[in-house]
Amino acid sequence: MNNPQVLFIHGFNSSPRSLKAEKAREYFQQNFANIEFHCPQLESTPDAAMQQLLAIVDSRPGSEWLFIGSSLGGYFATYLAEQLNAKAVLVNPAVRPFELLQGVLGEHTNPYTAETYLVTSAHLQSLREYFVSINHPENFLVMVQTGDEVLDYRQAVEKYQQCQMIVQQGGDHSFVGFANMLDNIVNFFQLQTCNPNNNNSINSTARLSR
Repeated sequence: MNNPQVLFIHGFNSSPRSLKAEKAREYFQQNFANIEFHCPQLESTPDAAMQQLLAIVDSRPGSEWLFIGSSLGGYFATYLAEQLNAKAVLVNPAVRPFELLQGVLGEHTNPYTAETYLVTSAHLQSLREYFVSINHPENFLVMVQTGDEVLDYRQAVEKYQQCQMIVQQGGDHSFVGFANMLDNIVNFFQLQTCNPNNNNSINSTARLSR
């Protein structure tokens, strides 16, 4: 099998330049010379974004894929992980975005790319097609903060109740202190540090609950 591949999937109206994506990229590049890190700028429509993600996966046949998804990216990561029987870490994941985004139909501008695009009812119907049940709970680590002002964290707790889960009091939708959780993510993925320029071993025990 080829080297593991990490695919970070950003959230709605976000970017690979978001703080979480940048922290994750820096962490993996510094500590894992044998792992390729991917974080594309997603297309603005659900079907195009999913085709983009699947194309990335298909570009590395035989590789072990590990997904990190934030918010809407967590919704996409859930679909991919279930389809591929792969591991995924979800950060304040959207559970039913086709309902949540009903309130934001219309024109939006991405603050990172300045792209202007529309969210339509047809897009929400497309999102509904990627809703899946959790058949492989052992493949998921779900991290939520109760102070999330965008999503109701209790929806994620309910949907992923059989999965490994970290619930932090307070925080917000950005997941305050995300960089401090990267060791937990690596432990869940069961990765060993592999960087000849880094003599510091990663040995952190994640606090996980079911």
